[in-house]
Amino acid sequence: MIRHRWDISPKRAIALQRQLAGKVRVCPLPGPVRTVAGADCAFLPGGRKIVAAAVLCDARTLEVIAARHVVRPCRFPYVPGLLSFREAPAVIAAVKALPQQPDLLLCDGQGLAHPRRLGLAAHVGLWLELPTIGLAKSRLCGEHRPVGRRRGCRVQLRHDGEVVGAVVRTRTGVKPLYVSVGHRVTLPQAVRWTLRCGREYRLAEPIRQGHLLVGAVCRGRGGALMQRPGGGYNHDV
Repeated sequence: MIRHRWDISPKRAIALQRQLAGKVRVCPLPGPVRTVAGADCAFLPGGRKIVAAAVLCDARTLEVIAARHVVRPCRFPYVPGLLSFREAPAVIAAVKALPQQPDLLLCDGQGLAHPRRLGLAAHVGLWLELPTIGLAKSRLCGEHRPVGRRRGCRVQLRHDGEVVGAVVRTRTGVKPLYVSVGHRVTLPQAVRWTLRCGREYRLAEPIRQGHLLVGAVCRGRGGALMQRPGGGYNHDV
């Protein structure tokens, strides 16, 4: 478990990322997974406030057990590679608001597939000391071979000679996801749980439900989903 200030300079944030990356653990899940949560977020128009949602699901049926959302001010500027400093405080608050801690957390973002090996999923996993997987819709770093078109096809994602994730086709003929370890899980387990939680859609169901909740909250506040830099919400979920 880590603790630090979020309102720091980008230069200090980069140094902190490099320091925290060494604390990420790539290891087998510590026990059985009975519940899995998904976290998603979006900015309200103007970009000054962020809405984050966390949805807790039964790991076997993927039925929703509980869902929570928070609205928080955004206190960190947009800097490529430092998005966790903008988004993680709200995501952490939403996950902590759930009635019980999940056995596994899926985050809409990168884990180790990050230039400094500390994307949103890794940052959140360290803060909450939870097994966490990063599922991103776009590539932040690395190279990979072409991915087969059928669901379940996957290839390694490599950066600077290191395997940092996997590119996984979660739905036949639909763009793949970039899957990486966040914390306390192995990459093969991350791939298996991504496919296990994404049965009919491109996104894993807990994250998809989080995305739907974020959209409903934003519309209820008189706004619409504002695109996250490097991501986007107009996708086939």
